[in-house]
Amino acid sequence: MKTLKYFLIGVLFLSFGYAQAQVSVNVNIGTPPAWGPAGYTDARYYYLPDLETYYDVSTSNYVYLNNGKWVRTRSLPSAYRNYDLYNEYKVVLTDYRGDRPYDSFKSHKVKYAKGYKGKPQKTIGQKPGKGNNKDKSHHDNGNHNGNGNGKGKGNGKH
Repeated sequence: MKTLKYFLIGVLFLSFGYAQAQVSVNVNIGTPPAWGPAGYTDARYYYLPDLETYYDVSTSNYVYLNNGKWVRTRSLPSAYRNYDLYNEYKVVLTDYRGDRPYDSFKSHKVKYAKGYKGKPQKTIGQKPGKGNNKDKSHHDNGNHNGNGNGKGKGNGKH
């Protein structure tokens, strides 16, 4: 009787450990790029409205139409290679699970037309070349309201 009891307890612990492993595997889908929007670690796809392109976080591939066919590549088409992804608006597709986000392309193209801007976004990382100064006291947040006189004199309050 004791052997059966220990056996059942062992099976219970093993099944609990297996269930925990399943959960962590399903949640960890990939590493978002530095230009990705902060706060969406579990999203698999971004839609880039200005480029009419998807980005697959799990495979680090761009998904876009090329001569009428959807292709997956590690880089953007040559026409967009110099596009600034840090300033591009990213629509995070949180309600889609699968391998073909472009099945909804017609509705995404209408709902998120070129020039679409939703809620303000912060990127996960800094744009290369920004914040690498030895003087770390100045952080440009992009909010230039024109209230300074440019002479470096202030009232000392922050």
